[in-house]
Amino acid sequence: MRALRQTSFDGPAGLRLITDAPEPAAGPGEVLIRVTAAGVNFVDISQSRGTFTGGPQPPYLAGIEGAGEVVAVGEGVTGIRPGAHVIGAAIGGGAFAERMVLPAAAAVPVPAGWADEQALGLVVSWPTALAALRTLGGLAAGQTVLIHAAAGGTGQVAVRMAKHYGATVIAAASSEKHEVVRALGADHVLDSRRADLAEGVRRLTGGAGVDLVLESAGGGTLGASLAAAKRVTGRVVVFGLSGGEAAITNADLVYRHQVHVIGLNIGILIQAAPQLFGAVTGELLGLIGAGVIGPGEPVRHELADGPKALAALESRTTVGRLALLP
Repeated sequence: MRALRQTSFDGPAGLRLITDAPEPAAGPGEVLIRVTAAGVNFVDISQSRGTFTGGPQPPYLAGIEGAGEVVAVGEGVTGIRPGAHVIGAAIGGGAFAERMVLPAAAAVPVPAGWADEQALGLVVSWPTALAALRTLGGLAAGQTVLIHAAAGGTGQVAVRMAKHYGATVIAAASSEKHEVVRALGADHVLDSRRADLAEGVRRLTGGAGVDLVLESAGGGTLGASLAAAKRVTGRVVVFGLSGGEAAITNADLVYRHQVHVIGLNIGILIQAAPQLFGAVTGELLGLIGAGVIGPGEPVRHELADGPKALAALESRTTVGRLALLP
């Protein structure tokens, strides 16, 4: 079958299109899908750079998020039949291919009336946004949240969710993406590249800072996120590091930034706290049913253009979600 193989830790440049990848088979508790759309996520970037802890070693078939038609089910699988359309994620990869194996327990039905590619994000970026805002971030009506990378796939849905829950949203994005973020309902939009981002947030909040920060930018932006949060009660949920690693010392937390710093990895949340993830999934489906979140419209790329799509995501020149069509 056709697939994208990661041949090195050289990032997207290490991806190669192959035509002779062996077709996987569904084992016990698994389903095999014919992939019709695969999501492009920052996890794919970090795996391709070798910075994802416990990630696969080259050479491996890339891509963690796939949607498509179930063509076979493994032993012990109930409730999912061939012909059903599902979306799921597998940290071991394999989504950038014509066939992919998914854990049956993590395969979510594509909502009725949606095309498969419109559900991309349902099991990765959307639950990440909701867990960061509510489950771990504790966002409540009347509070203010700063959302980094607000024009990205996770950021866009986070803006919509935060407005639904009655929060004031300060969105950070590069200047050419500001209109996209405003259209989502953000109350204020700041240039994510400005050196005085924290000062801009404090001016908008009368010097108080925000109740919650959704931090996925990493690098030097982490310091700005800590400085933008309210003293003592402010929370910073860290779920990405697209701009690189950053250090926080105990002296920072005692003398400079007296805030709550919370780490989020949706894969670990699923494994270590499945009851919490179940609650997140239930709330997410409720938001879909209420029309708060509708079918996505990802930018579509052919499988062969996967390296270019990943490179664009890594350089932060993309808006919204990206899909590869095998």
